[in-house]
Amino acid sequence: MSFTSEARTAAEELWEKSKKHAFIQELQAGTLSSDIFRYYLLQDRYYLEQFAKIHQKAADIAVREEEKQLFLAGVIGLEEAEIAVREGFFKELKISNEEIAMVPIAPTAYHYTTHMHSELSTGSTARTAAALLPCYWLYQEIGEQLIESGSSNPLYQRWIETYDSEGYREAVTRQKELTDRLAASATKTERQAMLQGFLISSYQEWKFWEMAYVQEKWEDSACIHII
Repeated sequence: MSFTSEARTAAEELWEKSKKHAFIQELQAGTLSSDIFRYYLLQDRYYLEQFAKIHQKAADIAVREEEKQLFLAGVIGLEEAEIAVREGFFKELKISNEEIAMVPIAPTAYHYTTHMHSELSTGSTARTAAALLPCYWLYQEIGEQLIESGSSNPLYQRWIETYDSEGYREAVTRQKELTDRLAASATKTERQAMLQGFLISSYQEWKFWEMAYVQEKWEDSACIHII
């Protein structure tokens, strides 16, 4: 069994929790509060910024040129995605640079990206790729689930379509193949660590929806403002 097949099976329960979360269900129904979606976008902006940085650093430590280029391809795709979000959703919702600077990073967004930075810090591109993969792959599955009936809210419909495009499917396939390639040459211990990192990221994906839905804050937000 390939690593990605093993990991996907192990993460089934967590991924189902994401797919059935109220954020996803209400987004599909078109009833999700615009304030919740706005908060999600603000936190996702920070997440994508860190996600791109991790790809870049993974490319820097990659031994094989092919693997380096695959990580770099992820950087390019993420930069294009962030530009599209800023020019589309941010513009429509009138999210300004001032608002971005004013909103603290939520605990889950911080913990999730810290987890991926931690995997990167091990110096293992295999562990890094495994930790990055759930974001790509789960969003593809959610996009495929939602596109069947779509959303009555045009803004949410455009968000759904972002993750059900041919270009996005190609990006997911690229990341799965990279992760399987790295897993094939990993030690047993490293492969087990890859699986753990994949599952932690899957857990954090589920918590990310909840973070947005409740507009999660630090308990003592007066002294915390992470930029």
